[in-house]
Amino acid sequence: MTEVALSVRGLSKSFSGLKAVNNIHFDLKKNEIMGLIGPNGSGKSTTFNTITGIIPADSGSVKVFGEEVMGRPPHEISSLGLSRTFQNTRLWRELTVLENLMIPPKNQFGTSVLNALMPWKYKKQEGELIEKAYTILKLLEIEHMAENYASELSGGQSKLVDIGRLLMSDAKILMLDEPVAGVAGPLTEKIFQTLKKLRKELGLTILIIEHNMDFILRKGIDHIVVMANGEEILNGPPDIVRQSLDVIDAYLGE
Repeated sequence: MTEVALSVRGLSKSFSGLKAVNNIHFDLKKNEIMGLIGPNGSGKSTTFNTITGIIPADSGSVKVFGEEVMGRPPHEISSLGLSRTFQNTRLWRELTVLENLMIPPKNQFGTSVLNALMPWKYKKQEGELIEKAYTILKLLEIEHMAENYASELSGGQSKLVDIGRLLMSDAKILMLDEPVAGVAGPLTEKIFQTLKKLRKELGLTILIIEHNMDFILRKGIDHIVVMANGEEILNGPPDIVRQSLDVIDAYLGE
């Protein structure tokens, strides 16, 4: 039986009496790519934010590799291997691509004031992290941009660097918030192929929020959860979602 990487049960969240997320259930199995879609205001982002601990849920259960994380702060959830991006990339624009990747790894010696005064303690670790960063950049096929400033990158290139930062933190579950929003066509395809490569070569599990239906309703996505008005209306493979009248009504209206 395939291990469940992320289990969501009865997740609910209200704002001033308005149910933004109402009793959501789904399982994301290890090594799957799953889409979370729905029209604007459907509750997708609130679902992401409650799973990752950015905002507290009112009720429900969220388990990461079987461990309950409801009520934990984001950094503790991240330490279990679940990390996310945001719709708008949050790169340090004044730093290079390589420098952006060097920041996320945990337990760096140089972050301690005392250790910073003893460079021999962290030089070895720094060299190992640089090697790891270049390995990730090569995997993402952007190693030639290592010395480029983040401010020089296109939208699609920034999205790839954002994914690279998750890999530097040893994430096992990637939660990607609109990874192709504002990205030109060729780079959209590159990002999709990159995600498939990360699943195949690193065994990663991926959950994607996306408005680009051509991106999400394609071969390579294992299954899709569709939300509308804060509720789950369908959970199934792309072919079923594509043909569902409920999904069409949710997007276009009856």
